[in-house]
Amino acid sequence: MWLHCLYLMNNDLYKNVYRQRVEYMKKIIYIIISILVCFLVGYTARYFQSESIVEWYPHLVKSSLSPPDIVFPIVWSILYICMGLSVGLIITSDRLKEHYYLQSFFIQIFFVQLFFNFMWSITFFYLQSPIFGLINILLLLGVIIYYIIETYSLAKVSSILFFPYLAWVAFASYLNLYIVIYN
Repeated sequence: MWLHCLYLMNNDLYKNVYRQRVEYMKKIIYIIISILVCFLVGYTARYFQSESIVEWYPHLVKSSLSPPDIVFPIVWSILYICMGLSVGLIITSDRLKEHYYLQSFFIQIFFVQLFFNFMWSITFFYLQSPIFGLINILLLLGVIIYYIIETYSLAKVSSILFFPYLAWVAFASYLNLYIVIYN
């Protein structure tokens, strides 16, 4: 009898451990998918801007603070990882599951900024319009700030993961403005 009770306790323990591992793996998968979505958006944007980067962009008057071309893929890779982690943590947050409407709202804001991120490549490079690029990047900057503010109280780590992105987009806004003024 006591062996049967021990077996049932161990079986329940095993089931709990198994459930926890499955939940943990689901969270990891959601985070990886979130990061991959960011990279996919970036890769797609790169496709639309590639011709202009070679034929149009080199002929523009640029700020002396413009980084060398090699910096951009490195920085964007880091930023896409931070962005994907940020939204992935929101998607998988047990705390936010209690506030589903907020969780959903944060995810919507994330996708709005991702849309503006993508559209900047279209407006600036594909359409070769620095002024529309500037309008777009300022909207992007506003949405990034809004995301950081809104997520800070319930998802602090997700908010902080957007700080490097905010800094980079603020710097890119300056570079875009410089191009508008001097070209």
